[in-house]
Parts: sequence; C-alpha cells; structure tokens
Amino acid sequence: MFEKLELTRMAQSLAAHAGARLGVVAANVAHADTPDFKARDLPTFADSYSSGEKMRSSRAGHIGAPDVTAKPAEAQILRSAASPNGNSVSLETEMVRGVEVRQQHEMALAIYRSTSEIVRTSLGRRG
Repeated sequence: MFEKLELTRMAQSLAAHAGARLGVVAANVAHADTPDFKARDLPTFADSYSSGEKMRSSRAGHIGAPDVTAKPAEAQILRSAASPNGNSVSLETEMVRGVEVRQQHEMALAIYRSTSEIVRTSLGRRG
C-alpha cells in the first residue's frame, strides 16, 4: 500500500541516494593517500530524481512534458586543488559531505515516518 504513494517512493529514493552517496564519500576517504586519486561525488538528489510520471494533456493544444526519467546517478570527478602527489581528496570536505548524507538520510526517514503516521491516522489506527 505504501509503495503506491508518491511521497513514499520519493523518500525511498532519497534514502537510496543517501546510501549511494555515502559509498562514494567512503571511497574518497579510503583513497585519501592514494597518489593521483581524484575525489568524486554524486549529483544532487534533486538533479537525479524523477517520479517517472509524465504530465498528461487534456486538450489537443496542450504541450507535452519533456521526458524526465532519470538515469542512475554516476559518481562524477570533482574539480579541486590537488596535493603534490596528485590526490584531490580533502578530508574536511568529505566530513562535511558525510554530515550532508546523514541529514539527507534522516530526512528520508522522517518523511517515511510522517507518511505512515498520516495513513494510520486516516485509517483510524493509532500507534
């Protein structure tokens, strides 16, 4: 039942994006001392999310919506100053990204909890 709600699908996608981004951040930290390693990051969730539903037209004169289906997010190399050994990982930057990922995941869980509470309340079930 919950899978059919758009808000629930969005929260699940947000949590999945946070998990994937955490993997990229962890790989960056793991390679902090690897010569010539370039730091990577995923595109923002807003850039990569698509509900998969297209706008529909109710009249012949309406313009159709562009195709908004998203490809799976791929890690992109970040442009930043490299150390003398060619490594571009900044541990401070990765710590900040780790906090952003945690906040993103907590937001997804909060949305999912709120949605389930609203549905339970509307069905007359509490707690």
